[in-house]
Amino acid sequence: MAAAKEQIFTLEATPLKFGPGSSAEAGWELKRLGVSRAMLVTDPGVREAGIADRVRESIEAEGIACEVFDRARVEPTADSFQEAADFAVDGKFDGFVGVGGGSSLDTAKVADLVATHPAEIMAYVNPPVGEGRKPPGPLKPLLAIPTTAGTGSEATSVAILDIPDQRVKTGISHRYLRPTQAIVDPELTRSLGSEVISSAGLDVVCHAAESFVARPFDTRDAPDSPDDRPPYQGATPISDVWSARALEYGGLYLRRAVEDPDDIEARGYMMLAASLAGIGFGAAGVHIPHSLSYPIAGLKHEYQPPGYPDDHPFVPHGWSVIVTSPAAFRYTFAADPEKHRRAAELLLGEPVESAEEDTLPDALISLMRDVRSPSGVRELGYEEEDVEALVEGALKQQRLLAVAPREAGPNELAGIVRESFENW
Repeated sequence: MAAAKEQIFTLEATPLKFGPGSSAEAGWELKRLGVSRAMLVTDPGVREAGIADRVRESIEAEGIACEVFDRARVEPTADSFQEAADFAVDGKFDGFVGVGGGSSLDTAKVADLVATHPAEIMAYVNPPVGEGRKPPGPLKPLLAIPTTAGTGSEATSVAILDIPDQRVKTGISHRYLRPTQAIVDPELTRSLGSEVISSAGLDVVCHAAESFVARPFDTRDAPDSPDDRPPYQGATPISDVWSARALEYGGLYLRRAVEDPDDIEARGYMMLAASLAGIGFGAAGVHIPHSLSYPIAGLKHEYQPPGYPDDHPFVPHGWSVIVTSPAAFRYTFAADPEKHRRAAELLLGEPVESAEEDTLPDALISLMRDVRSPSGVRELGYEEEDVEALVEGALKQQRLLAVAPREAGPNELAGIVRESFENW
């Protein structure tokens, strides 16, 4: 007897406060949430820019004690998460604040998780890399204040980390990791260089495109119990709404946001797009480009990205994702040509009457070139001899590959990598 198919989908979204200057209300939000002692997680660059201390002053003005942890690592590792978690446990905080890019927000999520439900980091990491333990209950309040326009971490239930000894990136994923409140303030992006905006914005576009064309939720087998329903469910009628608007904003505003740091309208809309895409992919999921991005970022640590801190080599997340996206969407086109046509139309901002397998990839490549993305995986340090290891790393991301609109095994993933050595 065939297994029953899923008929239920869910949508959970972080309450969002948006607008220039909104970060000044951080203290008010924490007071509303009943926090009396907060841990503020940020990275050295955001601290140096003065952003984290302005947020801290807003918090303290409401009579809330606040300690700053400014050692969040760009592209976190299990060790860097553990350092923050130890600080959180020792500090006995009743609330958390993340201020920065996705790395800082993810670090705040994990600090909150371990302080609330103590365990080793790897106990919570998704299988097969970690144990995949589920948190036994909700976490303490978490206020997320992004300073980039990319990961959408303020709206998601995922924290991403690098596991250097296994040469792979993976994550911790559970609905309880979703922040309690987000504040999205476009003014916080003024100090960001064009390279950071480029990588972060291309991550938004990939989040939106992958979730928009993901396998429909009702093609999955129904779970045995609600507890077994995966966070990444496949595309739903509601996730499509969020993902479509994020694609539209990416096409309209990313080029402008990269070119002019004072174009607060463009940078604001890209921040909003990041949050919208976070809601969309937080329900539908991402798949082939993201599954390949983790080994691309984790297998080698040699690439020194321009415009980023030079304290350690790494591949910025958005660039690690975008380089395989043209080949990935060329491969998935056959699963749903109409969805791929509509994604290209949204990104291009003009009607696309008919589409071929190269229509969406060509739109992505045009955007990549205009915002000065790396041209492919070769520019990031990979050659033919690395293909097998990249595929092996991608195959560890089964929670992502499960929502791909077309099944991708080792041979298909290898073909996508080879097509992605150079996109132009």
